Amino acid sequence: MNVVMIGTGYVGLVSGACFADFGADVVCVDIDPGKIERLRRGEIPIYEPGLDELVARNADAGRLSFTTDLASAVREADLVFIAVGTPSRHGDGHADLSYVYAAARQVAEHLTGYTVIVDKSTVPVGTARQVGRIVREVNPQADFDVASNPEFLREGAAIGDFMRPDRVVLGVESPRAEALLRELYRPLNLIETPIVVTGLETAELIKYAANAFLATKISFINELAQLCEHSGADVHDVARGIGLDGRIGRKFLHPGPGYGGSCFPKDTLALIRIAQEAGAPLRIVEAVVEVNAAQKARMVLKIRQALGGSEAGKTIAVLGLTFKPNTDDMREAPALAILPPLLDRGAHIRAHDPKGMAEARSLLPAAVEYCDDPYSTLDGADALVLLTEWNEYRGLDLDEVQARMTGRVVVDLRNVYDPAHMTARGFDYHCIGRVDHAA
Repeated sequence: MNVVMIGTGYVGLVSGACFADFGADVVCVDIDPGKIERLRRGEIPIYEPGLDELVARNADAGRLSFTTDLASAVREADLVFIAVGTPSRHGDGHADLSYVYAAARQVAEHLTGYTVIVDKSTVPVGTARQVGRIVREVNPQADFDVASNPEFLREGAAIGDFMRPDRVVLGVESPRAEALLRELYRPLNLIETPIVVTGLETAELIKYAANAFLATKISFINELAQLCEHSGADVHDVARGIGLDGRIGRKFLHPGPGYGGSCFPKDTLALIRIAQEAGAPLRIVEAVVEVNAAQKARMVLKIRQALGGSEAGKTIAVLGLTFKPNTDDMREAPALAILPPLLDRGAHIRAHDPKGMAEARSLLPAAVEYCDDPYSTLDGADALVLLTEWNEYRGLDLDEVQARMTGRVVVDLRNVYDPAHMTARGFDYHCIGRVDHAA
């Protein structure tokens, strides 16, 4: 089966490599010649555990290739996946579909024989029909179907999510399109992966609804954490107590500085706009977005209070900058909202992240000082702030931490450490949703 993946970003590259590993012949297409050349040399533009080896293995086997020549790729394709970016549109929060529609026009010009054009990008309800309209306008003789096949990949665990998914959603309107997509995903039959076959609009909405619901759980537990701090309750026990209920589940009930990344922020905003235009506003999702913004602002106040009410002249060691561990993605990372206000009030910030510092340099103020390892970041620091729970930060040598730091303040925004243990070691420990422990 010949598969074309348009776009070599996170979704396109991971999906293309995984389809190739399933046995399909996959051509990944991008308009950036430099990016294609780097991919041909085996240089992966994003950090995702295991992706470099997966790409190399399938490229060596001849099942995965990279090109800028869309025309030749599409002419041989059975399925063409559109996996380009859909960022939030400036001004109104809608998903910017200009890249999707441009790809549809280009694909239409080169279709030969029956082809299924599949929206893999996260797109608003109705996009697939617009893609179909564009293709018919450009090429009235084209023999094609449009389908929706949303992705559900977690950054840092994307390959496992693709190879062992909770479900595969196929939005189709013809038996031919369904048959081709089922054949592509046939390797998942062995693990009895549920295949949800539905209409185009339903498939598109499933993706947005899933992300909005998960974002809701995050904002919900973050609001409960604030209540716990005021009432003396422990948010970890609250989360465990409700998470053991099978109707609720444990996942996404860990308090933190707010969600970020490439999906939740833009998808919740886009869903709000879709609902408003349909005359069916989603008040819960609107509140989720407001709570998330407030949570990031509250983290600034928490750090300030831990420092005695002022960060002016204080050196703050920040561990973790990316929105989550095991990725280099800085998009909408809490660090981008938390660190600038501290700098504005006179703090000196020293920071470390295992994978995100190159991207952080282009997004954070120039005043941030970047360090080569976690311990050198702590030299002379009045406070340690843990922003991202990378594994290498979980087991820090606390004796060396104390020896490096000038102060004893630890603000743990991921609740990685045990409060009683940190207090016993002499730290002035602050976390989320639990009573602070001053030594």
